[in-house]
Amino acid sequence: MTIDSKQMVGMRLQMSLIDNKTGDLFRKFMPRKKEIRNVISDGVYALQQYDFKTFTPQTVFEKWACVETKDPINIPIEMETFTLSGGLYAIFIHKGTTQDFVKSMGYITQVWLPDSLYKMDHSRPHFEYLSEKYLGPNNPLSEEEIWIPISLQ
Repeated sequence: MTIDSKQMVGMRLQMSLIDNKTGDLFRKFMPRKKEIRNVISDGVYALQQYDFKTFTPQTVFEKWACVETKDPINIPIEMETFTLSGGLYAIFIHKGTTQDFVKSMGYITQVWLPDSLYKMDHSRPHFEYLSEKYLGPNNPLSEEEIWIPISLQ
């Protein structure tokens, strides 16, 4: 799916897979999400940019907890704006717990992507969209969308 750029407002942290602070980031962001004005939907984005070519469990990357806004004004204290670049994305549905997420990413990067006509576009962030179907990190019935930036090979 091709999307236009999006204006985001949220919080960010530096982390690695070994030193994963996603829970800390969302525990800080979610109670304050209601302070953000002009929010487009109830969903939340978990956004990260990393380069899979040099990616290891120790590689530090930046992760955002954010929402899409129509017009980012009156940004709450400790929050920032981010412009998510538009472009072509492959979208997958992950069902299950956070522990099972690695299986979904393994399928995407090791099966789907090599068998497709696409390659990852490392110039744009990867993100997960958490809608009302997201029931929490440990709920096996939880669903989230995985958006992978791609381009033709």
